[in-house]
Amino acid sequence: MKKIGILFGQENTFPQAFIDRVNHKNVDGITAEFVKIEQVEQAVTTDYAVIIDRISQDVPFYRAYLKNAALTGTAVINNPFWWSADEKFFNNALAVQLGVPVPKTLLLPSKARPTDTSENSFRNLAMFDWDKAFEHIGFPAFMKPHAGGGWKSVYKVDNPYEAFRAYDETGQLVMLYQEAVDFDDYFRCYCLGGKHVLIMPYEPRNAPHERYQTTMKTQGEAGKQLLATIKDYVLRLCQGLGYDFNTVEFAVRGGVPIAIDFGNPAPDADIHSVGAENFEWVVEHAALLAIERAQVQRPGQDNLTWGTYVQRSARGTAAFGTGDVQMGGPIHELHGGTATTPAPKTRRPAARKTTDKGADKPTDTAAKVRKATPKK
Repeated sequence: MKKIGILFGQENTFPQAFIDRVNHKNVDGITAEFVKIEQVEQAVTTDYAVIIDRISQDVPFYRAYLKNAALTGTAVINNPFWWSADEKFFNNALAVQLGVPVPKTLLLPSKARPTDTSENSFRNLAMFDWDKAFEHIGFPAFMKPHAGGGWKSVYKVDNPYEAFRAYDETGQLVMLYQEAVDFDDYFRCYCLGGKHVLIMPYEPRNAPHERYQTTMKTQGEAGKQLLATIKDYVLRLCQGLGYDFNTVEFAVRGGVPIAIDFGNPAPDADIHSVGAENFEWVVEHAALLAIERAQVQRPGQDNLTWGTYVQRSARGTAAFGTGDVQMGGPIHELHGGTATTPAPKTRRPAARKTTDKGADKPTDTAAKVRKATPKK
């Protein structure tokens, strides 16, 4: 018997509906239940052939558990290794390579220095040119964390003064500075299994429980072409990233769908927000996906989905050749507390002195990303 489990947190409607749907299908040799975790030991297998992850982004213990489970053969949806490495700025860069339009975006160094760093930690960081950034991105613009989600620490700014004020509040967060897209239509799209797509009209300016209560504005032949393009872009992104369960959002400007947010591996699937019809689609396709993965799951082997980006990178990696092994020399501690090593057997030429007198001067991180003030 192969078990499918779902790992979840505060959501209520989707997990139980998913379990009921899988078990109702009565597929021979497959059953579903809520994941139960007792003791986690390294390299010890779990009881689950498949786990759908809905919560590890908020609970580090769960993420570690899922990585261990994946290592020992569990098919985890979504891949916990890729999810740990993924972030929004990389997503945008990959989208450009995949031919999917995205907003113009810059990466901002954190306003405050990260813990356990000093000004010397930022010797490679040049002065950030805010005037150039404002000219390139324009107004209005959005400032939001380069990783994470849930509309946390997201600012819409309409002028330099608001941009500086928002930036002052971001602390150690690494932020994106991104153009705002004035849209004619907006869509949120589920993608399951890298092949099944549900396109939903969406209004992000409404209250959360009312965002799906809208209709598509573009009609006729233009509307059909728009939906076909959106489906193509959804598949490119989800297959490139390797997400089995994801949502992608598009703002349509001048007939062009622009990908706004497409790294949502634990997207909202509550019946009260997505509506009964969309909820039914998600439950059914999630159940089919989990059953399919359980049927092909191979115990003790890698059963994760890896995106085309990682697959191409792995194929292009040169095999490691044979190398040598050397023993490091001992360090001798002197009475004065200074450690020395034995003199080398061969004399090496002395390093040339640099003529750059400022090369070793410490720099102030706050000055690197200067807090400009708006001109009066």
